[in-house]
Amino acid sequence: MVKIGIIGCGKIAQVRHIPEYLDNKSAQLIGFFDVNQERAADIASQYGGRAYKSYQALLADPSIDAVSVLTPNFTHAEIAIAALRAGKHVLCEKPMATTLADCEAMAAAARETGRKLMIGQNQRLAAAHQKARELLQAGAIGEVITFQTGFSHSGADQWSIDGRSSWFMDRSRSCFGAMADLGVHKTDLMVYLLGSPIVQASAVIGTLQKKYPDGTPITVDDNAFCTFVMRNGVTGTMHASWTNYGREDNATSLYGTTGAMHIYKDPAHAIVIERGGTERTCFDTDAIQTNDSQTKSGIIDLFIDCILRDTAPVISAEDVLPAMRAIFACAKSAEQGGGLVDIGSL
Repeated sequence: MVKIGIIGCGKIAQVRHIPEYLDNKSAQLIGFFDVNQERAADIASQYGGRAYKSYQALLADPSIDAVSVLTPNFTHAEIAIAALRAGKHVLCEKPMATTLADCEAMAAAARETGRKLMIGQNQRLAAAHQKARELLQAGAIGEVITFQTGFSHSGADQWSIDGRSSWFMDRSRSCFGAMADLGVHKTDLMVYLLGSPIVQASAVIGTLQKKYPDGTPITVDDNAFCTFVMRNGVTGTMHASWTNYGREDNATSLYGTTGAMHIYKDPAHAIVIERGGTERTCFDTDAIQTNDSQTKSGIIDLFIDCILRDTAPVISAEDVLPAMRAIFACAKSAEQGGGLVDIGSL
């Protein structure tokens, strides 16, 4: 039995981590911390276990084997590294951290301590994405040339417990807005699907519409428009947006030398492969998870499994570093006017 501590009891804890731990017969929730101590106490009362007055106190409890770090972005590195050094295994929500140095320090701490550090890039686990990777590797559309990918919905303010006053909207705590909340998913996904790191990136990042309750623009981006060049030569675009007030969009299209692949683009089919003007092959694997339709991600089961089996995490910090480097290259590009930035220059 793996005994779990939850650090950060906000929405992602309540709709994903806690329910999925409860669903895993090899996991037991025994500790909770949140800066809102009343919230932590309520969660502990509801699910059993103890509410701690600080994350340090939770980490000092020798009965806790592993933790989920579900706090504002700027605290991820501090808490995750402290947890690893306290002998805990760590599942950290995305984005990994708010600086590349912090991301690299987290990966180093996992190596040094021998503890597991898994990052919540759960789009890799979607059935259609796993099937698409298999099909791409088998040459289903020939050699991939270009891609278009995006993730857009009405914004973290529509989903977060604290609405437009959420830490998501505060640059000092989140660093990025839509770019880190949504864009990091699709950036990591392209690295995963294509089996190649991003070597150059450019971006235009801006706040086009989102405002605080007092009417002033939020201090993070609500849209990010990015271009990626992969090491294998594939080039494509990624759009992350918090200003889609229609149906949530989480689609990816890849264009190869013998056909095109569309993932989660057709509402009726998870994957559609098109060749020429008439040939069409469909794969009905699953429906993409949305904020309005939360389904089991599988990330918690894999985390528990790697602890029990003492195997490497399926989505380790090392695995996610290439996507984080691309995210920071995009930030640098936007600051410099939108030109291409070499990842190696960071």
